[in-house]
Amino acid sequence: MKLNIKAFALTGGILWGVSLFICTWWLIFLEGATGDITFIGRLYPGYCVSPVGSLIGLAYGLVDGLIGGAVFACIYNCLNEKCPSKASEKTE
Repeated sequence: MKLNIKAFALTGGILWGVSLFICTWWLIFLEGATGDITFIGRLYPGYCVSPVGSLIGLAYGLVDGLIGGAVFACIYNCLNEKCPSKASEKTE
C-alpha cells in the first residue's frame, strides 16, 4: 500500500499546526500570556506564549508538518517498494 504524499503532508501540517495552536492557548488559559521564550520559541523564531505567538506557531506548524509529512510518506513509499510485505505477495 502506497501513501498519498500530498494527503499525508497536508494531514501532518494541519495536525502539527493546530496542536501547537491549541497547546499555546491551553497555556494562556492556565498561566496567562507570559511572552517568555520557550523551547519551541528557540526553534521557531517569533513564537511565544501569547495570542500572536499562537498564530505564529500555527503558521510554523503547518509548514513544518507539511515538510515532515511529505518526507515521511516518501521514505515509506520507497521502503515499501524495495521491501514488499509477504501478505501482498500471497495475494498476487
